[in-house]
Amino acid sequence: MKFLMQCALLLSGILLMSTAETQAADRPNFLLMIADDMTWSDLGYEGNPDIHTPHLDALRKQSMHLTQMFTPATTCSPSRHAIYTGLFSVRSGAYPNHTRVRQGTESVFTLLKDAGYRVALQNKSHVAPPASFPYEHIKGADDLTETKQFLSRDKDQPWLLSYCSNDPHSQWSRGPKDLYDPERLSVPSYLHDNQTTRELLAAYYAEITKFDEQVGNLLELLEESGQADNTLVMFVSEQGSSFPYGGKWSVYDNGIRVSTLVRWPGHVQAGSNSDALLQYVDVVPTFLDAAGIDPTTVDVHCPDAFGNTGFDGRSFLEVLTGDQNSFRDYVFSQHTTVGINGYQEPYPMRAVRDKRYKYIRNLAPQNTYSIGGIHKGEPIESWQADAKSDPELAKRVEWLFHRPAEELYDLKNDPLEINNLAGNATLKDVQAKLSAELDAWMKQQGDEGMQTELEAVSHQSKVRQQKAKQQKGGKKKQGRKTNNK
Repeated sequence: MKFLMQCALLLSGILLMSTAETQAADRPNFLLMIADDMTWSDLGYEGNPDIHTPHLDALRKQSMHLTQMFTPATTCSPSRHAIYTGLFSVRSGAYPNHTRVRQGTESVFTLLKDAGYRVALQNKSHVAPPASFPYEHIKGADDLTETKQFLSRDKDQPWLLSYCSNDPHSQWSRGPKDLYDPERLSVPSYLHDNQTTRELLAAYYAEITKFDEQVGNLLELLEESGQADNTLVMFVSEQGSSFPYGGKWSVYDNGIRVSTLVRWPGHVQAGSNSDALLQYVDVVPTFLDAAGIDPTTVDVHCPDAFGNTGFDGRSFLEVLTGDQNSFRDYVFSQHTTVGINGYQEPYPMRAVRDKRYKYIRNLAPQNTYSIGGIHKGEPIESWQADAKSDPELAKRVEWLFHRPAEELYDLKNDPLEINNLAGNATLKDVQAKLSAELDAWMKQQGDEGMQTELEAVSHQSKVRQQKAKQQKGGKKKQGRKTNNK
């Protein structure tokens, strides 16, 4: 009898172990790799002939290339809050830079941790408060010692790691500069070609290669851990670079379009691509769906203007598996200047885009758009000097400081958004439809336009609030009449 009981206990233990291993195998690990201020087109696999990104190019061959992913914001902090929470920026409260979500909001770290995952973020965070983002923090981007320990801690427990480099964020001081001769670069047409631009571009490209090296080291570590086959790997380029028109701090595609790769062996076809319209807010629901959690049942404890407490995003898992070819009809974005280093006057922007057209609303066109990034220092000062003898360049420089109330672009024929078609009689219906969609989105978000812009500092840390108060320095122009339409 004792022998039979021992056998039964042994069999029970084997079954429990088998069940745990099966559950672990059914729930993938998640490796999210986020660059820092990288324009979507500045990669080898995206067609840039000058950039050396062998590891990301190899990953593209193993992945689905999502060609129409967009961030709903144009700076680091609101973009990262969106990709971690599944919520658009104004609704979550995280819409200025250096921001935080509303108290009680839950993130992918919260939700997967509650589901039995161990969760970590390596290097750059830029999200708050800690209660909403309960991750283990791994310091540094180049040293993978702690990363290796995290990946191999318990083979039966699935994990999420968000790996966040500082590259290629300016100032561009890292990476193999010998790979890039400023004189031999092909300067993108949206940038002004002069010596200053070329030298900065070479430094920026070197940091992209530095990031690519980090990706290679991380993927090699994942392979060595024996977990590559059960790990969903996603790479995103964040928002655009800090070059003028590059286009961080703008809602043009160079600012909000995101180069995205997803590798998941056995689920995602290697070398495939999809042009489905997607947003950062769709990432969390997709990760939960892949982990066997129904995202439509999740309460994120941050209601929208109508009292709904589910995600703004939804799962695009069927896009990844090839069972669905389209997803969103529209993508949205916003830009908040208040709270940015060096801002002078409020210059809020809102945008909506479908597959072909984009409509932009500048809420304070009578103000001057001026912040510490693209409007001061280099390369803009060299551009301004050159513009004194170049009328066409002078117009482009002026556009960086002053935009009309409305912009409309035909992205099929004008992908760089140069020819503003707002007010064009033949596109009257298109403009009206996109404007109505933008109105509906702002209403759902609780976005009150200029009033929301002016409240931005209250959504930053106390240190940032004090800095903004000092920076304001008695400016009185915020009370000017604004255009909320």
